[in-house]
Amino acid sequence: MATTISISEEMREKLRNLGKAGDTYDDIIRKMYKKTSNSLLLDYLYDDSDSVSIHDALKEARKRWPKSS
Repeated sequence: MATTISISEEMREKLRNLGKAGDTYDDIIRKMYKKTSNSLLLDYLYDDSDSVSIHDALKEARKRWPKSS
């Protein structure tokens, strides 16, 4: 089932320039979606904003659980 979307002439030209001969707008948008999805997944997988270094983790672990003699 096809649908129609409204885009500006400028965006239509930009999309056309992303494709190669024979590509439909659907082809171009699918490629863009795939690249964006992959990029978002990689961003998620490599996000270290809530991580600590191994050095800091070991330091904290040693404080919490000191060696018993």
